[in-house]
Formats: sequence, structure tokens, C-alpha cells
Amino acid sequence: MTQQHESSATVLRKNKKVLVASLTGSAIEWFDYFLYGTAAALVFNKIFFPMVDPVIGLILSYLSFSLTFFIRPIGGVIFAHIGDRIGRKKTLVLTLSLMGGATVMIGLLPTYEQIGLWAPALLILMRIIQGMGIGGEWGGALLLAYEYAPEKRKGFFGSIPQAGVTIGMLMATFIVSLMTLFSEEDFLSWGWRIPFLLSSVLVLLGLWIRKDIDETPEFKKVKSSGKVAKAPLRDTLKYHWREVLIAAGLKVVETAPFYIFSTFVVSYATTTLSYQKSQALEAVTLGALVATVMIPLMGLLSDKVGRQRMYAVSVFILGLFIVPWFMLLNTGTTWGIVLATVIAFGVLWAPVTAVLGTLCSEIFTANVRYTGITLGYQLGAALAGGTAPLIATGLLAKYNGDWVPVAWYLAVTVTISLIAIFCASRVKRAPVINAQTHEL
Repeated sequence: MTQQHESSATVLRKNKKVLVASLTGSAIEWFDYFLYGTAAALVFNKIFFPMVDPVIGLILSYLSFSLTFFIRPIGGVIFAHIGDRIGRKKTLVLTLSLMGGATVMIGLLPTYEQIGLWAPALLILMRIIQGMGIGGEWGGALLLAYEYAPEKRKGFFGSIPQAGVTIGMLMATFIVSLMTLFSEEDFLSWGWRIPFLLSSVLVLLGLWIRKDIDETPEFKKVKSSGKVAKAPLRDTLKYHWREVLIAAGLKVVETAPFYIFSTFVVSYATTTLSYQKSQALEAVTLGALVATVMIPLMGLLSDKVGRQRMYAVSVFILGLFIVPWFMLLNTGTTWGIVLATVIAFGVLWAPVTAVLGTLCSEIFTANVRYTGITLGYQLGAALAGGTAPLIATGLLAKYNGDWVPVAWYLAVTVTISLIAIFCASRVKRAPVINAQTHEL
């Protein structure tokens, strides 16, 4: 009995480190994402693309930012293949090193004034490397948590890397707000580099934590049984293509509303509804804070009520709140935009993202799980992620600021994901490897 208690305590101590390791990579990924987006809007057009018209320079700067949407799927497939062949741990060390190393290098790059066209060329190269690492990071970080989790805590463990989205967003928002304290001259000269260089601390912390973590028990079991997939991508597309489509469908309502509630809302509120930019940004920050707390709580709750039930109910309620969300924004008041954003982003979106990773993991067998969830995630993100603000803005412009078409667009994403969760309920859950040391 004592030995069993000691074994459980050992597992819990190890799992704490696993959870931190999983969360760190996810937080760095999103910190880099929001940080680069801000720098692309404020700095890069002036110091890396000054050789062209300012408007063209800004477009080129944004194009460098959008590169990851094209590179991430490639990186995802490459590193998912490695992850299903040689293991999760080694792959995660590689993805974090690439992602973090490229971010730090961006902070050290010479400007166009110093080395000419080599400056934008090196920026784009670093962005490609960064995108490759990011593409493989999510799946590995999720599986590190999921495959170490005790059976009755899969939902909670799987929600931890998901919280990295809002944590990274909050870190980037905080450090960008500090950057505004510099004069414009200092900011353009050297101030913008500080956040990129500081990310090295996060990367080293993440690598230090990950170096002592063993390979996940489920992958060890696959390896010892000799069932490691020789061609994970081929096997996934041949035998698990339905599950990939389901995972992509589950991702749709998690990613499109995220960009609507956290990105599109800022431009919509400040241009169409005449809010102050500070009002919109503060509302989004508050929503992110609430979501950061809610995500692990919802993951824990999903272990009690069931992940499919929580996902379906949350998506349905999210769909019902679309019209009230717009109505609250249209009050033109601070309390209206805060209430709308906190409820939609902080409360209703949180349980959807909390269970997404675990839901996707449960429908794939361990030998192709990395590849399967990565393909589904990247496909769903490509279809509904970065395009969401663009589609919403286009609909507003076409219909003269009328929000109803945007509401219908969100309703479509809700419908797609409700169909996906219905299909997921018909898929036999992948067998879980129950290591004796995981009995709590």
C-alpha cells in the first residue's frame, strides 16, 4: 500500500514537470505569434522594407507575418512524422529549439540600412524556420500532457497546453505595452528587439524542463510492441482519413471564433462602432485573463461530465450567444464590449478549446496520433483560422457594416463543428495504454 502511494506521489511530481513543459512550449508559440504580428505592424516595414513605398512596405511586412500559415502545415507533417517514428520528447526539443532560436535571431538581425537586401531575406528565413518549429510544437506539447495523464485526468492534462494560447497572448500584450514607454526613435532603433531577445529566457527554461522528462508511456508501449508506424503520414491518410476530417471539423469552431473575439472585435469596435482602441484592447485582455483561468477548470470538469458532452453543449451555447454578442457591442458602452468579450471569449470559448486537444487525441491510435492530430489541427486552422477576420471584414464591407452576415458566418462554423462532434461520437475511442504507474 505504501509502495503504491509512493508510486502515485512520484507520478504526480513527474507530471507537474510534464505539465509545465507542455505549457511552456505552447505559451512561447503564441507569445512569438502575437509579438511578431505587433512588430510587423509597427517596425518591420520601416527597418526591413524601407526601400519601397510605405504602403508596399507594410504589405511586405504583413506577408512575412502570414508566412507561417503556409509553412506550419509543412513543419507539422515533418515533425509529426518524426514524433511518431522516434518519440515525442526528442521532437519537442527540436521544435522548441527551432522556434525559440529563430525568434531570438530576429531580435539580433541587422537592418536594411546596414546590410541591404540581406536584411529582409534573413528576416523571411528566420520566419520560415520559426514557422517550421511552430508547426510541430502544438501536437507534441499536447501529447506530452495527454500521454502522461492518468486515465481519469486526461481532460485536465490535455487542457494545460491549450491555456498556452491565452498566456502567450497576455505575455505579448504586457511586453508590448511596456514597449510603448520608449520614444519612437529608441523604439525603432533598439527597443523593439528587447521582447525578441527576452524570449530566449522562456526557450532556455522550456529546454531545461524538457531535458529531464522521459518519453511518454504510451509511445514507449508502442515502441516495445514493435507497432511504430514506418510511414505515419501514409498510414494516417489510408486508415484514419475520417478521423482527420473530424479533428479538422472540431477545430473550426475553436479557431474562427477565437480570431473573431480577439482580433476582429478590435477593428470592428474601433472603425464601425467608434470605440476607443484602448477600450477594445482592454476588453480582449480581460477576456484572455478569464479564459486562462477557465481552460484548466473546464478540462478538469470534462473528466467528470465527459468531453464530447462538454464540447457539444459549449458549442451550442456559443452559437446561441452570437446575436447577443453583436447586440452588446452595439450598445457602444464600455460595459457592453467588456461583457460581450468576457462571456464569448473568456467563458464560452474556453471549454471548447479546453477539450479540443483531448478529443482529437482520443480518436487516433498512439502509433499515428502525432500525425493525426497535427493534420486535423492544421487543416482546421487553415480553413477557418487566419481567414476568419478577413472573411468577417469582407462581409462587413460588402453589406455596409451590417453584422448579420458575420453572425451567419459564425453560425456556419458552429454547425460544422456540431456535425464533427456527432461523427466523433460514432468513432470508436482509440485504446488507452494504462501503465500501472498511472493508477491514482
